[in-house]
Amino acid sequence: MTWRKFSGEIIQSPIIEEVEQAIERESLLGNKLKVCIGTDSQVKGTVTDFATVIVFLREARGGFMFIHQERSTQKMSIKERMLSEVQKSIDTAYSLCDLLDLYDVDLEVHADINTNPMFKSNQALHEAMGYILSMGFVFKAKPEAFASSYCANKIVQ
Repeated sequence: MTWRKFSGEIIQSPIIEEVEQAIERESLLGNKLKVCIGTDSQVKGTVTDFATVIVFLREARGGFMFIHQERSTQKMSIKERMLSEVQKSIDTAYSLCDLLDLYDVDLEVHADINTNPMFKSNQALHEAMGYILSMGFVFKAKPEAFASSYCANKIVQ
């Protein structure tokens, strides 16, 4: 799985090592971190672009993120696509949760799913929330889910 920085620089080491280095670097600078993981997708013709982001928030000092992108030609309903986004976020969160626990860094999983039933993505809200919470993660949906709704969205647009 290839990850990159927002600048476009490819991350050469395994993502868990890069995350640990970032936590150690920020800790030395006196920054308290929170990590938010989210995925968004965009359908473009027969291709669906997915972007998963690991957003590092520095308490009162901005943030930065790592990005992973992939494409799929599989045809999916809106609900399947929303749950696929959630799965990608959970996979990433699960791979990092032990490390984040070790460094006492809070973790949230953000779902690009609207809490308003008027929106199509709402079809997947209960399944997504149940899945994320059952995995032991803090769940955020729109409008609080900025990692997926803004950060990952910027990448797939």
